[in-house]
Amino acid sequence: MLDERSKSLLKTLVERYIADGQPVGSRTLSKASGLELSPATIRNVMADLEELGLIASPHTSAGRIPTPRGYRLFVDTMLTAQPGLIDVETAKLQPDQPQRVIASAAQMLSNLSSFVGVVTAPRKPSVFHHIEFLRLGERRVLVILVSPDGDVQNRVIFTAQDYSQSELAEASNRLNAGYVGLTLEAVRERLRHEVDALCGEIGQLMSAAVEVGTEAMSKEEERVIVSGERNLLTVQDFSNDMGSLRRLFDLFEQKTQLMRLLDTSSRAEGVRIYIGGESQVVPYEELSIVSAPYEVDGQVVGTLGVIGPTRMAYDRMIQIVDITSRMVGQALSQR
Repeated sequence: MLDERSKSLLKTLVERYIADGQPVGSRTLSKASGLELSPATIRNVMADLEELGLIASPHTSAGRIPTPRGYRLFVDTMLTAQPGLIDVETAKLQPDQPQRVIASAAQMLSNLSSFVGVVTAPRKPSVFHHIEFLRLGERRVLVILVSPDGDVQNRVIFTAQDYSQSELAEASNRLNAGYVGLTLEAVRERLRHEVDALCGEIGQLMSAAVEVGTEAMSKEEERVIVSGERNLLTVQDFSNDMGSLRRLFDLFEQKTQLMRLLDTSSRAEGVRIYIGGESQVVPYEELSIVSAPYEVDGQVVGTLGVIGPTRMAYDRMIQIVDITSRMVGQALSQR
């Protein structure tokens, strides 16, 4: 546990480093902290903080910088968001098609933060409306799945045995008669319990078709909008390290990894901060993510956030992300 003096000096050091981007020395820390401490005392405290892994000393400077662990302690126990850090009047989203709303939100996050804005598209429940099986050849079946809004998904599946078209029609009729209006997740759960009561092979075919349908629809929904990647080119922390920049741009191209990062946030309430290097959630030590889920009609349907260097103004990013998440929810609810 840190005493109050150590906490105060760590807080001051993190704030100075975020503001200036330069390692903080004992003289600067003495002036900025407002504490009447001798330089020797401050050096001793900094040595203790360094031993705890909260700050580190770059080779080129006698000053100290925060480590991911230091940032985490700062964010969890010392950060106080000040109201009015962003101009809400400049941050407005008009009700529109979901894809336009999230594209505008990603751009707004990027513009307000000067970093990268990311937004996942709203997830719609995969509601089952109609299904059809067509025999394409030996052990090859075309699955046609129709959602209530008319969206059609086609997938070819390979079955363990050959089915006649009449057997496929029977499976289609069973699904259409008994499961219309349910989500694919609900259909899958019911089939799991009812498959033994169904005609063996037909039950297995129905289960396979629902699995394929769930996968197809989920892939359609897994869209991530990214805006402002080029902002990282001007960030001091990255501009001199092409290796870091290359890894970051690879991350933005690999949308599935971004989806996994943001999916973690969607299961949490409110704004969450993930600091690089402290877990597998954010595998890049120089990167942090401030994210929050957004809701439509009381249901979490997506996630948005800001991606930038660990040296970011977290209090400002929290407000940007929080306000944007509420605006996205309002814009999508008013359509």
